[in-house]
Amino acid sequence: MEVISIVIAIVTLFVGAAVGYFVHRAIQANRLGAVKDVVANLKREAELEADRLVKEAELKAKEIEIQTRREVEKELRQRKEEAATLEKHLFQKEETIAKKTAYLDQKEEEQRKKEGKLDAAQKSLEEKQEKLDGLIQDQIHVLERTAGLSAEEAKKQLMDAMVEEAKHEAAKHIKQVEDEAHEMAEKKAKNIIALAIQRYAGDYVTEKAVSVVGLPNDEMKGRIIGREGRNIRALEAATGVDLIIDDTPEAVVLSAFDPVRREVARMALETLIQDGRIHPARIEEIVAKCEKDLESQMKDFGQQAAFDLGLHGLHPEIIKLLGRLRYRTSYGQNVWSHSIEVAYISGMMAAELGLPVKAARRAGLLHDIGKALTHEVEGSHAVIGANIAKKYGEQPKIINAIASHHEDEQPESILAVLVAAADALSGARPGARREILESYVKRLTDLEAIATSFKGVEKAYAIQAGREVRVIVASEQVNDDESVVLAKDVAKRIEDEMTYPGQIKVVVIRETRAMSIAN
Repeated sequence: MEVISIVIAIVTLFVGAAVGYFVHRAIQANRLGAVKDVVANLKREAELEADRLVKEAELKAKEIEIQTRREVEKELRQRKEEAATLEKHLFQKEETIAKKTAYLDQKEEEQRKKEGKLDAAQKSLEEKQEKLDGLIQDQIHVLERTAGLSAEEAKKQLMDAMVEEAKHEAAKHIKQVEDEAHEMAEKKAKNIIALAIQRYAGDYVTEKAVSVVGLPNDEMKGRIIGREGRNIRALEAATGVDLIIDDTPEAVVLSAFDPVRREVARMALETLIQDGRIHPARIEEIVAKCEKDLESQMKDFGQQAAFDLGLHGLHPEIIKLLGRLRYRTSYGQNVWSHSIEVAYISGMMAAELGLPVKAARRAGLLHDIGKALTHEVEGSHAVIGANIAKKYGEQPKIINAIASHHEDEQPESILAVLVAAADALSGARPGARREILESYVKRLTDLEAIATSFKGVEKAYAIQAGREVRVIVASEQVNDDESVVLAKDVAKRIEDEMTYPGQIKVVVIRETRAMSIAN
């Protein structure tokens, strides 16, 4: 039974396995058929979509083709219209050219006729000229026999007469041109000077021989004097300046003719007053410090002048000397300000004449550089300044302008003349240089006295603040030629006997008055 059961189990197992196998094959067959159906459906849809896309592409292609055909047709129409217009213009031009050609042919024919007439006339003139030449030769022979001169001799005499007449006319013309040139040159010079003066407006710093230092209170005067006057003596010894302490409330007067020493004393005294410690050792220390500070300030002033004028490349030593001019005066006029003004006026006149402005300004700024060392070196400040400029590498024309601005040397260029003129203008401007009333009145009196001391002078008047002297002479004692000599003699004597800033013009007036009364 057990064997039968085992056999039955084995048979059942095999049968189950066979049945499972066939069932599995059936399932797979069904799945494969479903997949094929799906693939077939997808293929049909793809073919339909492809047909649709192809049709849409064909439609778009047809639309593009239609649009392109329309554009081509439109362009062709435009081209045809342009061609028609161009053809019309060409036709019109051809007609115009044809008309012009016909007109030119007509003119050419007329010209040929005129040339024919001219040739005939020319031939006739030549024949007549030959006859005339023959007649002229006959007349020349007759004149030669009559005058006893050959044609060459007569021609020479005529040419000599014409040359003499031409020389006379040329001399008259040259004189006229010279007079006009002098007149124009004078007007032009006056115009240039007037323009330069009008364009420049400068301030003057008039220096005096004293400086006043304000005090916070009168008690400070005693501290400045010190015990037994030791502080004031120490300050005067260190600076070389006289301190005047009088009854003036809250003020001390510094007196010195050297403006540099006076400025050092002023700076030192103001510093000591602010510091409060006033004793001999402190005074010497502060004075030494103020001297260094003033040197630095003078250098700054020199650099400022060069910068304001747009000048570059000046030697450092020249810069220092320019700064020292800040504390130099000439007839009360600050030399530093005067040099800057001369530089500006020289530059403006150079600009009017078309000359280099920078060179004119440079020469004007340096023209009085010698005054920074006048008391240290012997000689004229113009010559000293020229030597300084030469030492520190300035150009020859700048050196000559410096040396010749007071006629110590002859000017070698227009630049030198401009600087001399600008220097005279700056010093002669009203208010530029100040004098005390007594010296001013005495100078005017001396001018009139010198002029009236000459024979034949009736009256003399000093006008324009002493810059012009008008001398009225007796017409029966002094003639016109003697008037010219008298003007020179008066000017020479003024130069020899007087000292004055700028120039003085001498004008001699001679006139004859005739009077009668009609009843």
